[in-house]
Amino acid sequence: MLRVAVIGGGPSGSCTAETLAKSGIKTWLFERKLDNAKPCGGAIPLCMVSEFDLPESIIDRKVRNMRMISPSNREVDISLDNVYGKSDNEYIGMCRREVMDAFMRNRAADLGATLINGLVTNIDTGNDHQGPYTLTYSDFSEENNKVEIKKLTVDLLVGADGANSRVAKAMDAGDYNVAVAFQERIKLPKEEMSYYENLAEMYVGKDVSPDFYGWVFPKYDHVAVGTGTMQKNQSLIKSLQEGVRNRAQKRLANGEVIKVEAHPIPEHPRPRRVVGRMALVGDAAGYVTKSSGEGIYFAAKSGRMCAEEIVEASNNGQTIPSEKDLKNYLKKWDKKYGTTYKVLEILQNIFYRNDSAREAFVEMCDDMDVQRLTFDSYLYKKVVAMKPLQQLKITFLTLGSILRGKALAPLKYKPVKSAVREEEEVDKMLKNFSIKGGIKVKNSKV
Repeated sequence: MLRVAVIGGGPSGSCTAETLAKSGIKTWLFERKLDNAKPCGGAIPLCMVSEFDLPESIIDRKVRNMRMISPSNREVDISLDNVYGKSDNEYIGMCRREVMDAFMRNRAADLGATLINGLVTNIDTGNDHQGPYTLTYSDFSEENNKVEIKKLTVDLLVGADGANSRVAKAMDAGDYNVAVAFQERIKLPKEEMSYYENLAEMYVGKDVSPDFYGWVFPKYDHVAVGTGTMQKNQSLIKSLQEGVRNRAQKRLANGEVIKVEAHPIPEHPRPRRVVGRMALVGDAAGYVTKSSGEGIYFAAKSGRMCAEEIVEASNNGQTIPSEKDLKNYLKKWDKKYGTTYKVLEILQNIFYRNDSAREAFVEMCDDMDVQRLTFDSYLYKKVVAMKPLQQLKITFLTLGSILRGKALAPLKYKPVKSAVREEEEVDKMLKNFSIKGGIKVKNSKV
């Protein structure tokens, strides 16, 4: 009987383990931090809820409104009511990763995977990386907090252990650039929190990120405020977070930071994602999209696709798949999603290169055809074909927006206005303090 170890208990690892266990394959799922809360916007597309059978209990908010905010603070509202009509059928799910990850991980265990609260510290990959694979790990599952060093030998290894993957290092998957995400969870006064009840905000501008965006996403009883940037700008991450807080300060007035988080995220796929009988999925493989920074759905999907290939190639665990068998998963993945990744990379290169382009990007988001194409692609993960007139219209719209963007790009960044209070009232609140805790912001009293 085939033996498989899955390293990493996030969405990619849990979906891998679940699919393998359901097929009767002996599966071990390793996760060091069972209460791990990855710093992540936590937005999931509608199709993920049904495709991965996720219960409503793990969804904090069903967001139907997005607000895009340009460098000059032009605000464009994107409402699913306008795109699809008034209905509860379409929404963007906002989740806390610690809640969603625990559910998916526990479900895999309930279906037969052996869940180990442990840290893999060494991987012996056998002759020429072909296995069997002997894992040395620290087992933290003892109730008396005693750590035991244990070993496990398996026939096949799946790395779902994130951007700094130990499995990737063991299989010599090759170097790649790692971006960084930084996020603060902030409790807001009742009035400010009510504004974010059914709304997520995205800020663009060099002050919040030179190559990405800043966000304010609603959670169960707080908001997640964060930003991200590429590896070459990592030293700027705290000043960029300061930029998000400064721009949104009147909407976050008198908030209190309850958690500060940072995490590496991949900028592109690994040079090698399958070596011997070792395969990478999720962030470990580099499956985070450019432009949108989306990774949760693609993590879960890659884990499932990899596991399905293992099940098929092993005849439900009766034989050990070869390297060639595992690479079939990569062929299917690249065929299905390769174009999506390339298109989003092109969009990032065009619209995130300077503030003039960012102004153009926000202006284009005000167009109904752009909104429908965007949401159809995001919510349902399908490539939407444009009609010739739509293509022509969006081409001219892009050119016009870029030309106008040059005139709109600001010389200085300013805070957006409060959405729930008069300027005089919010200014008085800010004299006391803007946000308590978290990073030190120069112009905030804490």
